[in-house]
Amino acid sequence: MSAQAKDQDAAVGGTAWLELDQITERLGLGVDRVMGEAGLWAPELAARALRQAHGDPPEAAQLLRAHRTALPRLAIGEPVSTTELKVVRRISSAFRNPPGGQVLGRTLDYVGRLLDLMPEDEGKARNAGSPHAEDTRPHAHDHAHDHRHRDPDHAVPEEAVRTPAHVLATFRDMGLVAPPRGDGDPEPFDITRRPARPGAPRSAWLQTMARADTGSLLYLWYGSDWRPAGHEVPGELRHGILPLRVRHPHTGRPVTVAETRVSEVQTFHSLPRAGELPTSLDVGYGLCFGHNERKAISMAGLDLLLAHHEGATDLQHDVLLTLDGPDSTGYTQHLKLPHHVEYRSVLERAHAAARGTRLTERDTA
Repeated sequence: MSAQAKDQDAAVGGTAWLELDQITERLGLGVDRVMGEAGLWAPELAARALRQAHGDPPEAAQLLRAHRTALPRLAIGEPVSTTELKVVRRISSAFRNPPGGQVLGRTLDYVGRLLDLMPEDEGKARNAGSPHAEDTRPHAHDHAHDHRHRDPDHAVPEEAVRTPAHVLATFRDMGLVAPPRGDGDPEPFDITRRPARPGAPRSAWLQTMARADTGSLLYLWYGSDWRPAGHEVPGELRHGILPLRVRHPHTGRPVTVAETRVSEVQTFHSLPRAGELPTSLDVGYGLCFGHNERKAISMAGLDLLLAHHEGATDLQHDVLLTLDGPDSTGYTQHLKLPHHVEYRSVLERAHAAARGTRLTERDTA
C-alpha cells in the first residue's frame, strides 16, 4: 500500500498503523485462515491482505487469491508424506496414550471462555516483564508437554522434532481398518486448471474443501443428513511443519525449498452399508494450511461421508459448487451493484399482472 493510502487509513482510524509482524504474531489464526481459503502459503502477504480488508477474512482471501492468479507457476511440488510432519501439536481421541504420546501444544481448548478485561496498561506491563510474553496472557495459554514447542509459527529445533506414527498405522496393525476403495493412487485432479463438477475424483473434493470457506464447510458437515449421529471420532489431530520439495532443474533430485504449517485430521467411524454388518473402520481425511483445526475436522468428516456413503450425490454437489468463499462473497457483492434495468422489468411485470387482475375482477363483476 502506498504511503499516502497508509496515512489516509491511519487518519481515518486515528490509531497507529498495524505492522505486519503484529498481525502475523497476534492474529495468527486469522492469517492462517486467509492463506487456507486463498490457497497460497504466504504469511506476510496474508497479513497485508487482512490489514487491507480491515480484518474481514473472506475479503482478505479474495485479495490473496487474486494475487495468486497473477503469479507464475515455477515448478510442481513433489509428493510429501505426512509421516515427515514435524509435530507441534498432536492429540488422539481414540487412545489415552497413543504411540508417540499426546502433544497438547499451543491451544485455546483448555482455557475458560472468559473475556479478558485486564486494563491494557497492566497487561502490557506484565508482558514486558515476562520472558515468554505471549504465554502470560490468559488467552494464549500453552499446555504443551514439551515447552520447546511453544511457538508453532517458527521452525522447530532439531532436538525437539517429533514425528510420531499415525494412529491409522496402529489400527491397520490391529486389522480394524477397511481397505482403500477406488483405483489406487491416480494423478491428482488440479482444481486450479479445470473446474470440479459432481463425479470428480476424491482429490478434487479434498482440494476444494482445503480452500473452502471455513464457516460454510463446518456448517455443511455439522448439518449434513448423512453425518453419523454422535459416533464419529477424530482419531488423530496433528498440527506441524511439512517440507515443500521440487525437483532441481539440473540434477533432477528433490530439493527442499520451503516449509509450511498444516493441520491434519484422520476420522474413524464404522459405517453400515445395505445388507452388510459393520466389520471395520472407515477413514476420513482432512489437511489444510496453517492452524485451522475446525476446518480439518470438518474436511475429514465430509470426506468420510463422500467416500463411503451411498447416495451422497447431492452432498458432493454442495461440496464442489457451494463452499468457495470468493465465489459466494462475489455473488453477495454483485447484489449491491446497480440492477436498475432488471428491477424495472420486474416492476413492469408486477404492474401488468396487477392491471390484468383488476380488469378480470371488473369483467366478472
